Amino acid sequence: MHALYLMAPAAGSGGGMSVLLLQIGLIGAVFYFLILRPQSQARKKHAAMLAALKKGDDVITSGGLMGKVKNIKDDEVTVETGGSTVMVHRARIVQVGDTAAPNTPS
Repeated sequence: MHALYLMAPAAGSGGGMSVLLLQIGLIGAVFYFLILRPQSQARKKHAAMLAALKKGDDVITSGGLMGKVKNIKDDEVTVETGGSTVMVHRARIVQVGDTAAPNTPS
């Protein structure tokens, strides 16, 4: 029983709140640098890759279709694959030529 009295914090010690705020701040910093920042950078790289998309580029879509860009109109891209022509949304293109988009959640 005497050991419990020795382990209890002394009356009037106000360091608990500052330690808690420091821990919350550190968790926030880790969350930002390990999750939010890399995800933002991947989104920017994917957007830059799609902005540079032009007619005649070899592309691969998120559904696995492979082909050449035949026409680009706003957010719709016409892809010629084999003997058929398919229209896909620009954001669904995951690879242009040999440049693959970074992993981004859809």
